[in-house]
Amino acid sequence: MTDTRPVRILLADDQPLLRTGFRMVLGAEPDLHVVGEAGDGTEAVDLARRLLPDVVLMDIRMPRMDGVAATKAIVDARLPVRVLILTTFDLDEYVVGALRAGASGFLAKDVPAEDLVTAIRTVAAGEAVVAPRILKRLLDRFADVLPDPDATPPRSLSSLTEREREVLVQVAKGQSNAEIARALSVSETTIKTHVGHVLTKLGLRDRVQAVVLAYETGLVRPGA
Repeated sequence: MTDTRPVRILLADDQPLLRTGFRMVLGAEPDLHVVGEAGDGTEAVDLARRLLPDVVLMDIRMPRMDGVAATKAIVDARLPVRVLILTTFDLDEYVVGALRAGASGFLAKDVPAEDLVTAIRTVAAGEAVVAPRILKRLLDRFADVLPDPDATPPRSLSSLTEREREVLVQVAKGQSNAEIARALSVSETTIKTHVGHVLTKLGLRDRVQAVVLAYETGLVRPGA
């Protein structure tokens, strides 16, 4: 049976007018329901724990706790909640940290209403919303912030087959499943299967985290 339950959304932004605007846009959609609002990261984490929304629309720059720290707290708590980061600029210097922390993607605050709605539905369905080429450009630009001195050693890629590593490299270079399939002369279904195996073996949630990991492990170099 198809799940007809509305997607439950938590708005986290320190600007009340922006929250009001987002609420109006999302309120016009019958399958989307705003269940709460937070004015800072600390409140966002608290409401995420209490309300368990499907998606948190998270501003990246907020008082008390920024969006990166709030995202990490939500992910570390293993809540059944996905985070969609909002940023004022197309390439915010904090976005890489947010993606590493477990965010499911990012959007500019001036995104068209229809794109915002589509992105929320996509994230709620378990997918990422950062276009591969946009993510690659972001990582290339902010490669200097990728190293994390407090992080544990990167997960080994040794569990991947040669073909799976090849597919991961192509994903990290911004190729879609269809483009990878053409390059490797296999079906798109086969590539989807390989991508699924890569995510499972490396304990990753989505393609976004796969791209970040490929950069962090040196499998793909910035600018390559």
